[in-house]
Amino acid sequence: MRTYLWRVSYSAAGTKGLLGEGGTSRRTTVEQLVGGLGGSIVAWFYAFGDDDLYVIANMPDDEAAAAVSLQVAASGAARIQTTVLLTAEQIDEAAKASVSYRSPGT
Repeated sequence: MRTYLWRVSYSAAGTKGLLGEGGTSRRTTVEQLVGGLGGSIVAWFYAFGDDDLYVIANMPDDEAAAAVSLQVAASGAARIQTTVLLTAEQIDEAAKASVSYRSPGT
């Protein structure tokens, strides 16, 4: 499984829908969407600021995560940004990788 962070900002129509349905109803709907793709929600938090909602989810692959993002974006009710999250162990593996790199101008 891979882990993803979704940052969501509701449109006016999405906010109106949230007011009508409530936060737990939206969470249940998204849990069903994610579960249907073989994933699970790890964390779900509404927030103040530029983003209205932060969701951390485990998904089987990038395609499944992209499917969620596409469905949410296509609804027009929200803007969604997807970030792939890495564990400390994954960073350890990346740090061990041997790569050839030349800095610009050197």
